[in-house]
Amino acid sequence: MTSERAAATAHTGSIKNRFARRFLRSLLKIKRSDRLGAGTSTGFQSNEEVTKRNAQRIKTAAYRSMARVVGPRKIWSRALLFKLRYRARIQGAGLRKRRLVSKKKRVLRKENKVQVISREPSRADDLRKLVPGGDSMHICSLLDETAHYIKCLATQVKVMQSIADRFIL
Repeated sequence: MTSERAAATAHTGSIKNRFARRFLRSLLKIKRSDRLGAGTSTGFQSNEEVTKRNAQRIKTAAYRSMARVVGPRKIWSRALLFKLRYRARIQGAGLRKRRLVSKKKRVLRKENKVQVISREPSRADDLRKLVPGGDSMHICSLLDETAHYIKCLATQVKVMQSIADRFIL
């Protein structure tokens, strides 16, 4: 039992170290691009716009780093990487993403009468919205992926907190 726990701790530590290395590399890229002025689309931007853009870039770097560390083993990491690639392709082409809202409905047919009944979202449906790629998962795999995603988010928070503690004041 203790060897299993030690193996799990060693695995989590390796994910933590790999994420930290990858995330720091991404932050350095962001810093270099800011110095070179490659990240600005117009010459005049307010401090608020710059801060908002940098916060978005850091958030994207954190998600991309974590998903790449986990690799294609997990559905959530594949879905997240796909979403980030798609978003980058849209921004590169200057296109806007249209948001489609879909509501799950059930149709009852009774003697040539059609009734449309909206279904209340269950807790599993709410969970599917939170976990990347969760919309196509069965409940058992959804719970497994959610547990792994939460562990990775916790690792991400710990790494980012340690970076902030070390480099900010």
